Amino acid sequence: MERKAFMDEDFLLDTQDAKTLYHKYAENMPIIDYHCHIDPREIAEDKQYTSITELWLGGDHYKWRLMRQCGFGEELVTGNADDRERFRAWAATLEQAVGSPLYHWSHLELQRYFDCRLPINRANADEIYDKCNEVLKSGKLTARSIIEQSKVKVVGTTDDPCDSLEWHKKLAADKSFDCKVIPTFRPDKVLLIEGCEFADYIAKLGESADIAIDSFESLKKALADRMDFFAEMGCRSSDQSTVMFPCVRMDEAKVDEVFKRGLNGGKVTEEERLGYITEVMLFLGENYARHGWVMQLHFGVARNSNTKMFNKVGRDTGFDRIHSDAPIESLAAFLDELDKNDSLPKTVLYSLDPSMNSALDVLAKCFNEEGVRGKVQHGAAWWFCDNQGGMRDHLRSLCEQGVLGTFIGMLTDSRCMLSYTRHEYF
Repeated sequence: MERKAFMDEDFLLDTQDAKTLYHKYAENMPIIDYHCHIDPREIAEDKQYTSITELWLGGDHYKWRLMRQCGFGEELVTGNADDRERFRAWAATLEQAVGSPLYHWSHLELQRYFDCRLPINRANADEIYDKCNEVLKSGKLTARSIIEQSKVKVVGTTDDPCDSLEWHKKLAADKSFDCKVIPTFRPDKVLLIEGCEFADYIAKLGESADIAIDSFESLKKALADRMDFFAEMGCRSSDQSTVMFPCVRMDEAKVDEVFKRGLNGGKVTEEERLGYITEVMLFLGENYARHGWVMQLHFGVARNSNTKMFNKVGRDTGFDRIHSDAPIESLAAFLDELDKNDSLPKTVLYSLDPSMNSALDVLAKCFNEEGVRGKVQHGAAWWFCDNQGGMRDHLRSLCEQGVLGTFIGMLTDSRCMLSYTRHEYF
C-alpha cells in the first residue's frame, strides 16, 4: 500500500464524499470570523512581522502552556530569549505533542502560509525557522495579506467599553481593504466589583463616556453611552466571560448601595456580588436587544489558578482552567428574566466544561422567537474543547438535541494572525 503523505490536502477527509464536500464546497467559502482577540492595530497598520517566533509565540497562551509542560523555563516561553532559541523550544515541544490540535494547527499554518510541508521537530527547527523568516522578510505575508489570502470577509475583535476604537475607524475609512473589522462589546471589568482595580476602571469608563460615575444609575448611563458609540462603529455583538452567570435579583436601592460600597473599596459579600452582576447583566442584555446585538456568554472558566505565576507574568498567560461548578439553573433563570420582559437578545452559549454539551443544547431550545432561527444556541467548542474530539462531541450533541442547520459555525477565538486554519480544521 502506498504511504500517505504527511498531512496532505485530504487531511482528516477519509471518504470520497468528505473530499467532495470539502474541496468542492467548503474550501473556497469566505470566512466570517465573528469572535477573535486579534489586535485591530496590526490590521490597520498592515503589520509586517519580524519573525515566525513573534507570530507564533508573541501572545499565544495555548502554546505557552504546552512549552511549560515540556519543562521549558519562562525565559523561553514568554521571556526575552533569542527568537531562534524560543522557536527551537517550540519545535522540541511540538514533536512531543502528537494528537494536540496545536500540532495540527501549526503544520497547517506552515503549509498554507509558508509553503513548508516538513514535520516540525528539533532536528529541522533551524531550517523551518529560516524558511519562514525569509517569507516574512519578503513583505509578502503581512497582517492584511494573511487575511486576504485566507478569504476572511469579517473580523470581530474583542474590545473594552473604554476603547476609543480608533483603529476600527481607520479601517472603516480605508476602502482599499476588502474586509470588515468590527468591534465587539466586552464589559467583563464592569462586573469585577470585588477587585482592587474596580474603582480605577470605573473612573476610566466614566472618562470615556464623559460621565462622572458615582451611582448605579450613572454607571448604567455610561454603559448605555458606550453601547451607542459601539453601535455607531458597526458593533453587532457583545461578549462576556466569567465562571458563571448568576440570577440573584436585587432592588435598585440595594444595588446602588452595593455599587457605591464597592467603588469605595468596601467589603462586598458573595450574595451582594452575585446580585450586582445579575442587575448589570440584565441591564446589558436589555440594551443588547435594543441594539439588535448578539449576546455571547462564555462561562465555566476559572482564571489565574497559579498565584505565583500570576504575580510573575499576569493574566491571560496560560494558567486558566475548566471550572466544574457553573450551574445551568442560574443561567436558565437569567435568560428567563430577560425573556419575560421581551428583552432576550439573540444569544450564543459557550461552556468550557464539555460535560454540559447536552444541557446547553436542551436549554437553548427553551427560548425561541417566531421568525428567528436558532435565537439561543450552543456556540462552537471553546478553548480546551477546541480539538478534534471536542468538536465532534459538540456537533454530536447539537445534532441530537438541537438543530444543526441553525448553528452559526466556527470562529478562531485567537490572538495569532495565522489561526484562520482553525476554520479549515473545523
